[in-house]
Amino acid sequence: MSTGEYRGMGLRKKSTRNPPVLSHEFMVQNHADMVSCVGMFFVMGLLFEGTAEMSIVFLTLQHGVVVPAEELPSGSRTLYHYGVKDLATVFFYMLVAIITHATIQEYILDKISKRLQLTKGKQSKLNEAGQLSVFYIVSGIWGMSILASENCFSNPTLLWKAPPHNMMTFQMKFFYISQLAYWCHSFPELYFQKVRKQDVPGQLIFIGLHLFHIGGAYLLSLNHLGLLLLLLHYSVELLSNLCSLFYFGDERYQKGLSLWPLVFISGRLVTLIVSVITVGLHLAGSQNPNILSGNVNVLAAKIAVLSSSCSIQVYITWTLTTVSLQRWLEDMTLHAPGRKRRSRSRKSTENGVENPNRIDSPPKKKEKVP
Repeated sequence: MSTGEYRGMGLRKKSTRNPPVLSHEFMVQNHADMVSCVGMFFVMGLLFEGTAEMSIVFLTLQHGVVVPAEELPSGSRTLYHYGVKDLATVFFYMLVAIITHATIQEYILDKISKRLQLTKGKQSKLNEAGQLSVFYIVSGIWGMSILASENCFSNPTLLWKAPPHNMMTFQMKFFYISQLAYWCHSFPELYFQKVRKQDVPGQLIFIGLHLFHIGGAYLLSLNHLGLLLLLLHYSVELLSNLCSLFYFGDERYQKGLSLWPLVFISGRLVTLIVSVITVGLHLAGSQNPNILSGNVNVLAAKIAVLSSSCSIQVYITWTLTTVSLQRWLEDMTLHAPGRKRRSRSRKSTENGVENPNRIDSPPKKKEKVP
């Protein structure tokens, strides 16, 4: 998965005048309240007998199966598989993600930006780093607790085999539903945060890659493996965003940020190693593998999973390398003897257009605007 093209965290400026109802400005200013009303519509549906059954589809996990306790070593009696009703659940929790996003933005990030008196460009990057840092921390703690509760640390073989193949626990399914809902909420946020048109393609790629890999692990029943790889990815992304937050608080931290590319490369290598060993060599299955039943121990599935995992890691690493090399060449040009230094934007540019990639180093120090 990519690291960092997501830039839809711009500041929302409150206007003293009331914009026309259903106008673009009205939608941006009041989108959290409107989404809350939609969410309450589903919650209120539980109060009436005629609508309770429909509301439950949105609010609770579906496709549960009662399994005898003697058939499971953990003693769990209810397991879940995926189905079309999961789309309704993802939609509801997407609304929850939008509300949570707006709450963090208004009560935390906006106050920090105002206190630090950052420039407009730094405000956008601070909002991005803050939103994603909260998400990565919560996902990391939640994912680690799931792996620990399902004994994946004491029994690593569960990464590639966990009978029954197409079933998952409540916590595992809820985790994947929440992940899908969060990344789906990023699409409307592109509109709510007034993202520039030239930045939209890069952000769509970033969001789409997350949805593709999370959804792939969910549909192929590679739940434990997908969770582990996701935690590795989030840990590297969290380090990047924390570095940005430290930099915005005190620019003296910029010298220590040069270590983060090394951690980034190490995280990608570990992800590749885990993917190749698990999927390529030790993916366990039955004597009659059938991908429709949740058993992906078939050649076509192995090739697809390995190709996807390896290609995206290579793409991310190559993007980091090219961006870093471009910045190094620009610095060499600026410091070359006999050349007149020009005042230029500190943002990463490519062919005169701002590069939406966030995986490069944090912006260099620039003069503060009084």
